[in-house]
Amino acid sequence: MRDIEFHNREKEAKEIRAILDRRPTLITFIYGPINSGKTELINHVIEELPEEYVVFYINLRTKFLASYDDFIESLFEMEMETEGALKKRKETLAELVSSVTKVAGIPINKEFLDYVFKDNKPKNAFSYILKLFEEVRAAGKQPVLVLDELQKMGDVKVNGFLIYELFNFFIDLTKEKHLAHVFVATSDSLFIEQIYSEAMLEGRCRYLLVDDFDNSTTINFLDKYNFSDAEKEVAWDYCGGKPVCLVELVNSENRVEKAREMLRIRRGQIDQRIEVLKILRKRILFEGEEMEVKYEEVMKILERFSEDESYEYVGIMPDVTYLVKENIVFVDPVKGIIKSQSRLNLLAVREILQRVIANE
Repeated sequence: MRDIEFHNREKEAKEIRAILDRRPTLITFIYGPINSGKTELINHVIEELPEEYVVFYINLRTKFLASYDDFIESLFEMEMETEGALKKRKETLAELVSSVTKVAGIPINKEFLDYVFKDNKPKNAFSYILKLFEEVRAAGKQPVLVLDELQKMGDVKVNGFLIYELFNFFIDLTKEKHLAHVFVATSDSLFIEQIYSEAMLEGRCRYLLVDDFDNSTTINFLDKYNFSDAEKEVAWDYCGGKPVCLVELVNSENRVEKAREMLRIRRGQIDQRIEVLKILRKRILFEGEEMEVKYEEVMKILERFSEDESYEYVGIMPDVTYLVKENIVFVDPVKGIIKSQSRLNLLAVREILQRVIANE
């Protein structure tokens, strides 16, 4: 398999670097469709940062978060310093700060960890992080906190939803104390839609969209891997600018057949998720209530894509929520539009609609 190099995200990278060049004032939410390259972009920017930036990067993607303890454990990394065959415990914040690499969780030792877990109070963890970041600043460096897939902790409760206490802490770090840059990345557009409507974050955050490649960027990417003109046309027609889909074609011997195969698979997957609504009274949680998802309503949403690639929306209803959770459509609350998660999804939906019409 070929090693696929990072490709042209200069616009987004420049925007992140510009944010980092200023003093912290706002929380930055990095959002976009699934597999559009958000995490890769973040890691690329981090790798290129000068040494005066100390980055604390926590990826919650693979974490199971069912409790406060789970969340805290995902944030912190126990630190030990190796000296020959012996291990010396790092006892002070300054010693812990000195051990931080460019991409790391938040360092902590056992004594501090005991304090953080004491009484199950989020303020203990936030107090420790605040003091650690102040130590970073005292060392002449700029702390940067990055949380990837933060929506994973959305249902964790400690005297109410923990995420709201976390947002207040982020506001304190950025807008109030100007101490640390805070970036939150997510592929969950329902999470971003919820955040966008939160009164507590009004004027306290910004949004950076990391979307699929446009046509010219896609063609330039394919040129690196010797795609013929015919293969480029097929790649754009089937995959659009979805990076993960394009990489599949790069690594395929028969790129045209691979594109067709991916469409067949995705059409079958989406077809299954829609057809099941005919026989099951499927219910989802919506605004705190369990609501039934109806086949007819879902089809009305999908029919909008028979001609249009996106359309404006006013509110998110259960049928749209279902399609988002199934990774079929993407909601962009900043632009106020709904679109398919990918070009492949759009083609699959259109083929399904043609079949439904033909059978009527």
